[in-house]
This record gives sequence, structure tokens and C-alpha cells, in this order.
Amino acid sequence: MSTEKDVLVTILGLSDDPTRYAYKAAQRLKESAYNNVKGVHPSAQPVLGFAVVSSLTEINEAIHTLTIYLNPTKLDPLFETILKAKPKRIIFNPGTEHPTLMRIAKQKGIQVVEACTLVLLASKQF
Repeated sequence: MSTEKDVLVTILGLSDDPTRYAYKAAQRLKESAYNNVKGVHPSAQPVLGFAVVSSLTEINEAIHTLTIYLNPTKLDPLFETILKAKPKRIIFNPGTEHPTLMRIAKQKGIQVVEACTLVLLASKQF
């Protein structure tokens, strides 16, 4: 039986540095029993046991939630790739907001959330 914790959550900008918020989000997802988490980082090295790919284009399954941990200037070259991935929801963590991407994602029917993934998980709103 599939549950909400089985949907694919993708962390764009996942880091293996425990001081980074993307790492902390992966850690909290693991602690919260999210079973299907993938990271995206050029190194493509697993983090906390989660698979990491070097590009969003390498993910061949439906993404439910894309949580972003990249500076907005780094999102410009990923703009089309993000939209083509058609996640059901994009979480723009503090400091990652990209007004154009947010507007177009909303127009394409993608739920756009400006919030901290860690807070959403802690408050059971994820």
C-alpha cells in the first residue's frame, strides 16, 4: 500500500555537508520516514543513504515535491528542466525564491510554496 511518504521528494542542491540546510532537510525526511528521496548535485554521491543524481533530467519517475536549496541565480539555467520535470509541488526555501519561475510554475498548475522544508516537516505540514 502506497502512502504519502512513498511519493518522490527531490532535493535540488543536496549537500553532503551536515552544516547545510539541504543536508538537514534530507536528515529530517529520513527521520520522518520518507522512503523515496533523491538528491540532485553535480557530485552524484549518495547522502544519508539517499541516491543523488547529477542532473534533474536523470530522474525518470514522477516527482511529487521538488524542494530547492540553490541560489536563484543558479536556477536560471535549470528553469526549463525544472518545468519539464512537472513536479506537483515546488518548495522555495528561504533565499531560493525565483519570481519568474514561481509565476510560470503556478501558471502550469504546479503548487508553489514559499517556506522552509524543515519547518514544514517539524510542524507536520509537509
